[in-house]
Amino acid sequence: MAKILMIVSAADRLTLADGSDHPTGYWAEEVAASHRVLVEAGHSVDIATPGGVRPTVDAISLDERGGVDPADGLAFASYLASIEPDLAAPLDLATVRAADYDAFYLPGGHAPMADLADDAHLGALLSDADASGRVVAALCHGVAGLLSATKADGALLFAGRSLTGFTNEEEKQGGLGERTPWFVESRLAERGADVKAGAPWTDTVIVDGNLITGQNPQSSVATAQQVAAALSVSAA
Repeated sequence: MAKILMIVSAADRLTLADGSDHPTGYWAEEVAASHRVLVEAGHSVDIATPGGVRPTVDAISLDERGGVDPADGLAFASYLASIEPDLAAPLDLATVRAADYDAFYLPGGHAPMADLADDAHLGALLSDADASGRVVAALCHGVAGLLSATKADGALLFAGRSLTGFTNEEEKQGGLGERTPWFVESRLAERGADVKAGAPWTDTVIVDGNLITGQNPQSSVATAQQVAAALSVSAA
């Protein structure tokens, strides 16, 4: 059994391009479906947030406003309720050591753009994890957290690595559109990542060594399955 740290944003607001305040949080499917797959694969999953703050689920990720089928929304809400003790009292990201975990998993929702993208503790954790070959996984807007990890010269730690994440086209079609403070795909590409995009809203996962990334909520299960598979190989 491997130990996995799921790193969830603690942000519940995002400042948009026009300066307005937008409610946000983590995306229900990305936490619920990913957590379920990893636990069912026999692994233990801890949850951490910046400051140990209880994370907020984005309300629209549970209903049709977010393009979520009502039955799926109820299923996600039910699973989140089943892990309520972990969500209510997450670990403080600043106290976590990379050596204590086999893999690190960053789900999305727009919230990571507000805090994880420039969190120094996360950056140090991911740097240590990558240096030791531990699995680093990020999903949808969770890949914004990869921006926190830099080399000594300030370059992105994951520059030159192949990865995916919520695309500009998806942001325009069903995200915040031009109101977004920045586009995750563009920012990662500008920092030197080799960003690969599948067709909008398709199940797309990219594996580059120990780095595993998923494009969107539709990629939640497949991303977690790839993590579980990678951990099985490393344990063999």
